[in-house]
Amino acid sequence: MKKIDIPVVAVTGPGSQPADEDGAALAFMQLPDDMSTFSAPQIPEAEEITGLDAALALTADLVALLKNYQKDDQARVIELNALNEQNRQFFDQLLGEGEVSVQCGGEINALIQESVLAGVWRVQYTDGQQNIIRDTIEVAHIPGVVSELSFLNAQETLMAQPLDIPENVYNAPPLLAEISDKLPEYRPKNEPHVINLSLLPHTEEDILFLAEHLGIGPIVILSRGYGNCRISSTATQNVWWVQYYNSQDTLILNTIEISNVPEVACAALEDIEESAQRLEEILSIYQ
Repeated sequence: MKKIDIPVVAVTGPGSQPADEDGAALAFMQLPDDMSTFSAPQIPEAEEITGLDAALALTADLVALLKNYQKDDQARVIELNALNEQNRQFFDQLLGEGEVSVQCGGEINALIQESVLAGVWRVQYTDGQQNIIRDTIEVAHIPGVVSELSFLNAQETLMAQPLDIPENVYNAPPLLAEISDKLPEYRPKNEPHVINLSLLPHTEEDILFLAEHLGIGPIVILSRGYGNCRISSTATQNVWWVQYYNSQDTLILNTIEISNVPEVACAALEDIEESAQRLEEILSIYQ
């Protein structure tokens, strides 16, 4: 029998297969397609640092704090109030803007932005007119004010069996009962308890009912590490609402998490150690 060479071409992916007879087509979820990467900050050249002695002295303190930071340490704070405008601008350039920002409401007004160095945060406290009254740098997995404010005056328990259940509310009451059962068990070093709402059948009224009973907290954390993630504290102790969006701003994952602070918002110890190395490399031009 004569050999026949038949070329084999691998064709895969959406549109590569014939449509079903009933005309149905597979729907593929659009996942995030961009990711933030480290970019070295643009800082003055060595010959341009006249008048920056105060800022450069504080950078040495910052390197030391990063190198000595240990897991579960409290936030380490560097005060910038005593610096003049030129020296503060140096820190604006050095720190830049990283992946995570925090919006604070309630009893403390603060502008919080993670720098391009993971675990290094710029925390500026403001008055009622948004004037900066205290300017700081914090080295921490999450700024201290977030831990302090997130659940200040929050309710510690939930009513497991709400009496008035509106029409079209089906799965929210058992979810509230689950949260109510898990709250007393949670300790800061425990693994988070996560309820994936995206995998559970629910109505719009279910979500509204959950939001009404959990309440709205004072902290919203925005993370742009891979796609976008919105992390909102609730008015219930240790309960967060964590929502992931793709690059088209479509909600792709909706969860409720019982934890101290969701890990997606926090700088890991390895990240902080890497930040110490990067900062030393950045500052080496002044040595």
